[in-house]
Amino acid sequence: MLKIVTWVISKIKKREYKVDENISSIDLLVILWDRTWMMLRGLLHKILLKESLGLLFVGKSVKIRSHKRIRFGSGVTIEDGCYINALSRVGVKIGNNFTLGRNGVIECTGVIRDLGESLEIGNNVGISANAFISVRGEVKIGNNTIFGPGVSLFSENHKFDDLQTPIYLQGVTKVGIEIGEDCWIGANSIILDGVKIGDRCIIAAGSVVNKSIPSNSIAAGVPAKIVKNRFDK
Repeated sequence: MLKIVTWVISKIKKREYKVDENISSIDLLVILWDRTWMMLRGLLHKILLKESLGLLFVGKSVKIRSHKRIRFGSGVTIEDGCYINALSRVGVKIGNNFTLGRNGVIECTGVIRDLGESLEIGNNVGISANAFISVRGEVKIGNNTIFGPGVSLFSENHKFDDLQTPIYLQGVTKVGIEIGEDCWIGANSIILDGVKIGDRCIIAAGSVVNKSIPSNSIAAGVPAKIVKNRFDK
């Protein structure tokens, strides 16, 4: 059974995948049972989506709004309790082998007087549980990038220069967020509007990134600062 499951998953992901040999047959059957139900829920959502190129796995208590603004690749998994609001000017485009962990939130629009811009996510991107991605400005995430639990992205800032006017009436700026390929964004990190993170970067857990980070950097702290280049010995 282990070999069969390994073969099936490799076909879905379109790359070599090996299931841990220590997993028991009973545990494997439970996982397969859950995934079968996720696939059936996915079939219902696929009918509503603008585009979905392959298998879609959807967990329990998942809410998706504005299906017709979403394009999914193949092998997408939306785990239990997630919420996706795709109402935005351009929409949401997500590549192959994407995972949104449990209770993750993708929220493109907060108030309907000012729609969010767009979200584009590449292939083989994994976002762990309890992530919050605000897509008020344009958000781009490159291929092969992974997020630890509790990561937050905020692609909007409030204006606050006028002391005589409530902040919520002063409008916002939306520069957007861009995260490159093959990055690792550590648990509970916060990435703020206007930040560009280059390819192959590592952001340490708990960091607050308020300035752009060049490629191949390791950054940490509040606010985040570059502590090392990955090519340094």
